[in-house]
Amino acid sequence: MSFGTPRNHGCRVSDAWVVDGMRTVILENELLRVVVLLDKGSDIVEFRYKPRDLDYLLYMPGGLKNPNRGVLSSPTTGPFLDYYTGGWNDILPNGGPYSTYEGAEFGQHGEVSLIPWEHAILEDAPSGVAVRMWVRPLRTPFFVQKVLRMTAGCAALMIEEQVTNEAGEPMPLMWGQHIAFGRPFLDDGVVVDAPARTLLADPPQPGYEPRLYRPGERFDWPHATSPDGTPVDASQLPPFGTLKAQEMAYLTGLTAGWYAVTNRKQRLGFALNFDPAVYRYIWYWQQHGEVARGYPWWSRLHTVALEPWTSYPTGGLQEAIANGTALWLEPAATLKTSFTAVAFECDGHVTSVSAGGEVKFA
Repeated sequence: MSFGTPRNHGCRVSDAWVVDGMRTVILENELLRVVVLLDKGSDIVEFRYKPRDLDYLLYMPGGLKNPNRGVLSSPTTGPFLDYYTGGWNDILPNGGPYSTYEGAEFGQHGEVSLIPWEHAILEDAPSGVAVRMWVRPLRTPFFVQKVLRMTAGCAALMIEEQVTNEAGEPMPLMWGQHIAFGRPFLDDGVVVDAPARTLLADPPQPGYEPRLYRPGERFDWPHATSPDGTPVDASQLPPFGTLKAQEMAYLTGLTAGWYAVTNRKQRLGFALNFDPAVYRYIWYWQQHGEVARGYPWWSRLHTVALEPWTSYPTGGLQEAIANGTALWLEPAATLKTSFTAVAFECDGHVTSVSAGGEVKFA
């Protein structure tokens, strides 16, 4: 297997790295550096825009943790939360807390998000690089494959991904891209642009307060109402330290498949293009001002996550089956999709993000 051609210019790829015992792949070009942990669910733990030396993604204070070295906890509490370090997590087939299906138990966001993936370098040239990754989960008969690509002179990562049902019976699944942003990108506050019609706030949850929006209500995006009745622009998120609140909500009624998060003061943003026929919802998780006390956050989490999902809410596979939002794959069927993640510079409103990585502004 290639370890990447030695080169200090253009596009580069290397799988010669190990972090805390975890095999690691690094893809980069003149503008972007992407770090992937093969032994932790193929997590993208760094998405760094080189001209500003800025990593957009959340990086938890506990650092990177190898789930294959520790004792995995009960399915009801982990191990996802035990080993959560932020970044971009690929999640399938369960979104949310403990759930079961036909005798298979899933913990929080189980099960491909923690197990080791295999890989092969497909392309390694100054003009472009590509890596294929694949995994078969432990408890479900899925085969998941994806190819990550990067081309010279473009601050974009392109991902082609597919899941195949290798069972002899239909299988349900939830499939999500758990992308969490962190400081310093969020320090000045950010603006979220997304072509959604509706914002749904999660119902009241014990201990999950104070909330940003009135729990359990439906709003016309980006307009919302706070719990005390004050109008709120849900697309405007405050600078760090100015508000202590948390939220779990969902963007629905997507008219196109993209979103953008822009720091107007830094004139920097992150944009994602995805297929809205597959990912019909965007989960909108917010933790402002390190407000979440106790396990697992211990008052040290400040993040905004915008997560394309096939299903909702964050209640687990059984709830998605019950409300009809779970996907079903027939035996031998394959579901294919793609993403383009882009780092951009601008302070205007984003009006579209193409599959080729072009970001347009108002």
